[in-house]
Amino acid sequence: MSVDTPTSIRGQQHPMIQVWADGIEVLWHQFFELTPYELPHDLGYIEGRLEGERLVIENRCYQCRQFRKMHLELAQVGAGLDILHCVMFPRPEYALPMFGTDIVGARGQITAAIADLSPVVPMDQLPNSYRQPLSQLPQRQFSHPRDLPAWGDIFSEFCLFVRPVNPDEENQFVERAVDFLRIHCQQALAAEPVSGADRTQVLAGQHRYCTQQQQNDKTRRILEKAFGKEWAYRYLTTVLFDLPEH
Repeated sequence: MSVDTPTSIRGQQHPMIQVWADGIEVLWHQFFELTPYELPHDLGYIEGRLEGERLVIENRCYQCRQFRKMHLELAQVGAGLDILHCVMFPRPEYALPMFGTDIVGARGQITAAIADLSPVVPMDQLPNSYRQPLSQLPQRQFSHPRDLPAWGDIFSEFCLFVRPVNPDEENQFVERAVDFLRIHCQQALAAEPVSGADRTQVLAGQHRYCTQQQQNDKTRRILEKAFGKEWAYRYLTTVLFDLPEH
């Protein structure tokens, strides 16, 4: 395993992943005053082997007043698998949903693309301040919607989970995901801090989101095969879905 950071793999990944990764960071810098979020020194950039193929993981993390961690992960296995993963973790004093998005590409084709604003308080429905602008977004058509996993009850009714089959559908996904992220950034800037019982509810909702996401067996299996169970557990609970402190 190596931790020496070379040139980014972003330019080698599927074009849809490159466009969306760039879009995420552009919006983050547009809306917020960002400072670096420090990951453990050995978990920012990782190299390993998976079934004989080179596995590379790059992590970029920021923080700002409203978000304790804004995490963008890019991963690549050989020439056959490209991954984008992103989650924004609000600080417990802000009752904001969890923005998350993932893209998986295999052998040059996007097999899964998901974006959502997952409710935290209450846990079963987004606030009206989100529901109204999301409801007003124009409809988009995808020929291959995908089913959510068994643990996917954390996602909202607006969750977009598809297998885009052509560049037009890939562009439509990115455009809708940009809509989600822009609305989220606007609402975050307008949000007022909470305290007491409201903060406790926020923590409970974020804990539920993270523990449900940690049940993603596909991610766990890939990490365990490449680095072993102990390392995979540490990465899942430290980098991907760390639980906020009380």
